[in-house]
Amino acid sequence: MAKEKLTDVVERELAGFLPEHGYELYLTEYSKEGKDWYLKVFVDKPEGGITVDDCEVVSRWLSDRLDELNLIDKNYYLMVSSPGLDRPLVKDEHFEKNKGKLVDITLYKALEGSKEWTGELVGLENGEIVITDESGREMRFERELVSRIRLAVIF
Repeated sequence: MAKEKLTDVVERELAGFLPEHGYELYLTEYSKEGKDWYLKVFVDKPEGGITVDDCEVVSRWLSDRLDELNLIDKNYYLMVSSPGLDRPLVKDEHFEKNKGKLVDITLYKALEGSKEWTGELVGLENGEIVITDESGREMRFERELVSRIRLAVIF
C-alpha cells in the first residue's frame, strides 16, 4: 500500500476514536528508516497534553484495528507519541494554530549567510512562511525551501 493511502486510512480510522477519548490527531507518517518501516502517529490532548498512558490507549486500539483491516503487507513498527514541545509544523492548520509563537526554521540552502532562523510566526501566506525575526524584520521563506520548521523551546 502506498504511504499516502495508508496514512489517509489511519487518519480516517482514528477520526472517530480520538475525539471520543479527548485526543486529537496531530500528524501521521509512514516511512522506511534503514531496513525497517515505521508507522508514526502523533496525538495530542487540548488540555494538559498527552501522557504515556494515553499513547498506550491509542496504540492498543490502533494496533488491533490495523490487524482487523490487514492493510500492511510488511513488518512495521507502530509508534504512538506526543508531537513534543518542539513539534514540527507540517499542515496548514499547524501554522494557523501557532501564530504568534516562536519558531525555529532550517533551510535547505543558506539565506543571507544562514540556514537557521528564529522568529515569531506570523503565518502561512501564499505558500510562504512568514515570521518576524528578533530585530522586528518580517522574513518570508518559500515553503519548499524550508527543510524543517518547529516550535522553539525556550528554557
